Amino acid sequence: MHSIKIAAPAKINLTLEVLNKREDGFHNIKSIMQAISLYDYLTFEIEDSTQTEILLSGNSDKIPYDGKNLVHKAITKFLEKTNIKNKRIKVYIEKNIPVEAGLAGGSTDAAGALVAMNELFNNRLQQNDIEQICASLGSDLNFCLHGGTALCTGRGENIQRIPTQNEFVTLIKPLGFGISAKEAYTKFAKLTKQQNNNYTEKMISAFSPDFLYNSLELAVINDYQELLEIKKAIPQALMSGSGPTFFVLERFCPVQFDSARFLTIEDLHFITDGIKIVN
Repeated sequence: MHSIKIAAPAKINLTLEVLNKREDGFHNIKSIMQAISLYDYLTFEIEDSTQTEILLSGNSDKIPYDGKNLVHKAITKFLEKTNIKNKRIKVYIEKNIPVEAGLAGGSTDAAGALVAMNELFNNRLQQNDIEQICASLGSDLNFCLHGGTALCTGRGENIQRIPTQNEFVTLIKPLGFGISAKEAYTKFAKLTKQQNNNYTEKMISAFSPDFLYNSLELAVINDYQELLEIKKAIPQALMSGSGPTFFVLERFCPVQFDSARFLTIEDLHFITDGIKIVN
């Protein structure tokens, strides 16, 4: 039996400018994505079997452990691409990244699964093959794969590395609900006034909290009292991705929120890498 453990970091969007809708139904975006020091850990065990089996388990009751899980889909695509058969693949997912939170928890786990599988099977795939699978599974998997700081364009799958700043991060996530990307983008399309002040270019040329921006925050914030509460308490806080998590570039939260209604994760920082093998 072979085993490996992977650390898969969360991401935040320092900027997210939603542009035009594409023919494939996705939107083009322009976003600066940033990997942060909050990790899911995935442990893989591979053994011979009379058939192909993918067995997922974990510590969270908020994610599926069947074919609906992006990790399962990533492993399936890897096996199809490499024509590997008759293996029992066990994966234990230690979830620390909140689910449906705008932090790419599912995407980073799936990217981690591809790195783990390739390592366990002696690098059957080239890097560009892994990147192609990532792009086929979701918009932000390629960013999660490489991590650090990057300008992401297209639907998010095209990445260009940029320098990483030395910043602390605190996350504030309302409890009890998530916001899907579909909901956020649908509501964005209904906005009558869609702002775009080239925050991404400004952020690249001179990093500043003044240039933090998210088009989707405008689309959903008025529909959830909790989001309005966060923004009122910390005006400089920004929603990440499709939400509902907000972040502030502070080591510790400047406001104390009700722990029964909000999860606060403090003392995080920007990191320069992405998926990594930890044993």
